[in-house]
Amino acid sequence: MTETAVVTKRIAIVAHDKMKPQAIEWTKQHTTKLQEHEIFATGTTGKLIQAANSELSIKALKSGPLGGDQQLGAMICEGQLDILFFFTDPMTPQPHDVDIKALLRLSTMYNCVVACNIATADFVIESPLFVTTQTHTSDFSDYSERVVDNI
Repeated sequence: MTETAVVTKRIAIVAHDKMKPQAIEWTKQHTTKLQEHEIFATGTTGKLIQAANSELSIKALKSGPLGGDQQLGAMICEGQLDILFFFTDPMTPQPHDVDIKALLRLSTMYNCVVACNIATADFVIESPLFVTTQTHTSDFSDYSERVVDNI
C-alpha cells in the first residue's frame, strides 16, 4: 500500500471590505482543508479570519491598500504562492484599484490559481488537483532577451 504525500500549498486570502463576511464564512466551511496549508492574508482580512477561526494559522501581511497586494504580487513572482483566493467586490470602487489589477496580472503571468468569488473558490478547494504538486511555468525569455534600441 502506497502512502500519498501531503502537499502543502501556499495560499493567500484577500477580501474587499464588503466581502470580508463571505470570506470568513468560507474559511470556516473549509477549515479542515485549509489548516493543512500555509495561509497568508492581507492585514485586515487576516486578522478578521484569525479572530473568527482560531483553528487556522494566518500570516497577516500589510493591509491591501498599504502594500499587502504588492507583497502578495512579489510572492507570486518568486513562485512562493500557489493559490490566491481574492473575494472581490465588483460594485464598489476601490482606491487601490491599480494594485488589484497588478496582483491579478501577476497571477495570470506566473500561472497562479486565482478564485475571485465563492463559486470558483469552492471549485478550486474541492478539486482533486488541490492536493497535487503545482508547477508554476512561465517563460518570458522573449521579453527578457529582447533588444531595446536607444531612443
